[in-house]
Amino acid sequence: MAAIRETTLDYILSRSEHADAARHHWQAKMVRPQSDGGVGTPASFVRKSFRVDHVGGSETLRISALGLYRCFINGQRVGNDLLTPGWTNYDKRLSYQTYQVGDLLAVGENSIEIWLADGWYRSQMMWGQNPILNCWGDKIAAIAELRREAESGADLLLATDQTWSSGHLPIQRSGIYFGEIYDARHEKLSDSAGVTPLDFNHDVLIAHETQPVRELEPLQVVRKWQDEEGRLLYDFGQNSGGYVALIVSGEVGTRIIVEHSEILDADGKFENTNYRTAEARLEYVLKGEAEEHYRPTFTFQGFRYARVTIVGSAEIRNIVSIPISSVYPRKGTFASGHQLVNRLVENTFWSQRANFIEVPTDCPQRDERLGWTGDAQVFAPTACYLHDSHDFLRKWIRDVIADQREDGAIPHVSPDPTRLHPEHFAGFYGSTGWGDAIAIVPWTLYLHYGDREILEQALPAMIKWVDFVWSISDGPIVSPPRQWGSRGFSFGDWLQPKGPSAKPLPTIGDDAAATIYLYISASLVARIARILGEPETAIRLEKMAEAVKQAFASEFITPSGRLAYDDQTSYALAILHDLIPADKLEAARGHFRNTIARAEGRIGTGFIGTPALLPALIKLGETGLAQQLFLQEEVPGWLYQVKNGATTIWERWDAIQADGTIFDPQMNSYNHYAYGAVCQWLFEAVAGLRPDADAPGFDKIIFEPVILPQLNPVSACHESVAGPVRAGWRIEGGRVIYEIEIPEGRQGELRLGAEYTDCIIDGKSAADARCVALSHGVHVISFAMTPLRPGLPETVKSTARTP
Repeated sequence: MAAIRETTLDYILSRSEHADAARHHWQAKMVRPQSDGGVGTPASFVRKSFRVDHVGGSETLRISALGLYRCFINGQRVGNDLLTPGWTNYDKRLSYQTYQVGDLLAVGENSIEIWLADGWYRSQMMWGQNPILNCWGDKIAAIAELRREAESGADLLLATDQTWSSGHLPIQRSGIYFGEIYDARHEKLSDSAGVTPLDFNHDVLIAHETQPVRELEPLQVVRKWQDEEGRLLYDFGQNSGGYVALIVSGEVGTRIIVEHSEILDADGKFENTNYRTAEARLEYVLKGEAEEHYRPTFTFQGFRYARVTIVGSAEIRNIVSIPISSVYPRKGTFASGHQLVNRLVENTFWSQRANFIEVPTDCPQRDERLGWTGDAQVFAPTACYLHDSHDFLRKWIRDVIADQREDGAIPHVSPDPTRLHPEHFAGFYGSTGWGDAIAIVPWTLYLHYGDREILEQALPAMIKWVDFVWSISDGPIVSPPRQWGSRGFSFGDWLQPKGPSAKPLPTIGDDAAATIYLYISASLVARIARILGEPETAIRLEKMAEAVKQAFASEFITPSGRLAYDDQTSYALAILHDLIPADKLEAARGHFRNTIARAEGRIGTGFIGTPALLPALIKLGETGLAQQLFLQEEVPGWLYQVKNGATTIWERWDAIQADGTIFDPQMNSYNHYAYGAVCQWLFEAVAGLRPDADAPGFDKIIFEPVILPQLNPVSACHESVAGPVRAGWRIEGGRVIYEIEIPEGRQGELRLGAEYTDCIIDGKSAADARCVALSHGVHVISFAMTPLRPGLPETVKSTARTP
């Protein structure tokens, strides 16, 4: 097909707004401040004075940087975006922003000033003994053009060139992991050097593709106290990604040092060893005025608590936590009669906010904060229910495409710092369950937003990925090597309960997990190829998927219907994706239940197994067991962390143990959204609303609720691209009242299982409610329900816990 004959990145550049850079030729040069001393040294500015003969109001500034920038015209900030130009694969894709600036200009003399700092571009990336500095380059620089729109085109009023000057900022040091040091005594800026134009490829410039990072509503202090050393501690009541804002007064030269943490230890003391080598600190040096305001410019942290040390004489007059995010406002709500479940949804919401800052990261606090592909692929559907994540995830998928290796391997993270620096992180790509994001995330965007173009853009990369996975073992059974960095290494079902953190002792084998994911992606990419009118590709991948399915049954399913590894993840994924033959499904159900019984009615899954666990049980009709497993409050379990005070989703099921001790601080994030993927199940199964793949973008909505009495009542709302979609139910007098709303001009379909009987729709009896077409508007459905299929007997769980 034509698209695949092109290189993937060229295809994107030719088919999207990336071509904007080519259509509007840049005349400006990328200029480096000669004042810059390199990574970790004081930040610099570049500036220029210029004249404007008249101001018409149509003036625009187009601007970007190597590093991070903030711009001022005549002393007034341009826009209110944060961390611009954002984070991409800078060597291939560098975003620029465009601002209307007519209201900042004056007739006559004007000035423009661009502040520059290291940011993701060259401050520390990666962790431990092998941090990567100067990842995408060692020179910060700015590029900008000021234009006035005219009938004949855009008149160039100003452009960065060799005539600009440079100097140092009061920001003495900044870094994504490090934080920021700001000396207010140096706020009066003075030129100290010129600039040097760099050899720069303007073709990599692309229009900013997603919502800019912005400040959200501040979080106030809920508790304040002092420790034994006299340091001030503040609890903002909510873990988030952002920074503090201070109002202080005191003597000139006094230092205010702010440290951050997500938790307190078992003794109530400040604890942030899980930040590892990320210093995550702010330092503000007072200039000695009556009232001074400070918030950092070029960094952010993940935290709930702040510890403030004052060196000198000063008073903290006010301090708040300022969350920041790329996704806002909220687009989805879910509420039930179970308050711990409601808090779990809120925790997921906050984890998405904190980790959707330019890139879907794993965590916002430690020396990592990377765009892990596995985390994103399991969470993408939930992300799309809670926020409008379309542009954000589409932009990120384009970065993933840019990072794909020649042999088709997808990196573990994107943007990938190791692609240009493989010395200490060799083979940081190619894991099944992670690389499959290249197919699953675009498919999610198609389902939720009807985005066919992202399927077109990503299809070549999807095909290369599927062929790569097949090539790991040259056949339908994939046998990944155990050694980290080897070709095709797999994380398996990462962070299952118990086992070492570096590579957990598996219950599901890497070979079974990898083979299942080869089937998932081959089937999905075949379906996508058919949608895009590529039948030859579809047929080839359909045959591949069928070969994998048959090989899986032969290799991993015994004649009795037991799966080879006999674990929760194996059954959940195999059942959900129809890999178990029909004649063995009932036996597999029994074995699946036994895996849960052996775990004492608790979760036994990690990153890839957990999102499939409850949907697989529901698919088998095991509603009672699904309810029981979801609502159990001991570790490992979703509600355990909520009961223990979590305000975001934890990375580990046992991040804080029952006695209050902290599990392995070297790998223990308290803001990690992966296990929050269960919210997709709450929207799609419990509330019962989801988009129809045959009419994506919520043009048609499937309503198929699963009534779990312990959650009564339930309500969900999603502001879809088609309009508001609502669904909710309550149990009254032995009957279920299910109310739904379908947006104007859209259609719905009600699907009730056989356990729901005597259905009445809008006051009229329905003989068969297993597939009922519904028009737009509000509908009230009433039906009776049979008792839930039972969960595990309490005696089974009690016996399992007996020494």
